[in-house]
Amino acid sequence: MFIFNKPLELPPQLEWKFAHEPELMSWTIKARNYNIFVANGMFLFMAIFILGCAFIMYSVYEEMDQPWRTLSCIVFGVIMLSVISSMTHQRMNFAFRFTRSGFEHCKWKDFPEWALTFLKWLAGVTAIIFLFLATIDPSLLLGALIGPGGIGLTYLSMACSKNYRELHTHYHHYAFEWKELTQLAVVINREIVDLKYSVIQEGEDHITKGGINIFCKRKQKEKVAEFIKPYLSPDVPCIKIKADVPQY
Repeated sequence: MFIFNKPLELPPQLEWKFAHEPELMSWTIKARNYNIFVANGMFLFMAIFILGCAFIMYSVYEEMDQPWRTLSCIVFGVIMLSVISSMTHQRMNFAFRFTRSGFEHCKWKDFPEWALTFLKWLAGVTAIIFLFLATIDPSLLLGALIGPGGIGLTYLSMACSKNYRELHTHYHHYAFEWKELTQLAVVINREIVDLKYSVIQEGEDHITKGGINIFCKRKQKEKVAEFIKPYLSPDVPCIKIKADVPQY
């Protein structure tokens, strides 16, 4: 019924540079292309801050009835933690393709439609809860209008704003020939193969150097590294490193 390992759908604008050649290896994956330790630290700090704000809200609204005070603090905490989590723990979509001429990869981030669904359901559920409580205490009727109404306005602003959608959508495509690679490294503490490259970009007269993280599925990195080695120049070093780098 549920397909949890469903392959990612490639972006419609993607055109492989080596599309005329048969692919020798390819896969798609969701990965966090940032330092997870830092992201976890940021989330923990913000979670403590939000918890403190919720307690302050609870103590300030002493004149409000107990159900309204508690529920308002819970709703505030859930919304804020969801927003912070979507900012600190986003995943990027990756597609890798290998041919005899070289390899290329595409990375993109889709607009988080799940956030809109969450806000829509949260607005409906909180409205029902507040209306139920309002039957017990009519003073909570105002909360039934303000709380879910604010969530609904947030949902509409996210769903209808073109600028907001573009801000949370990214797309990049890169292609390299095997001769442009200068180092291969297997990251022993992550499912990553790291490649260094040295290229002269089209329209430029200087050499550009950089690195690429190839995010692999579990127990796949050694296979990927062994596949790449025969295509590299004999003087290209193949090493193993331990680094604090992203993981998927």
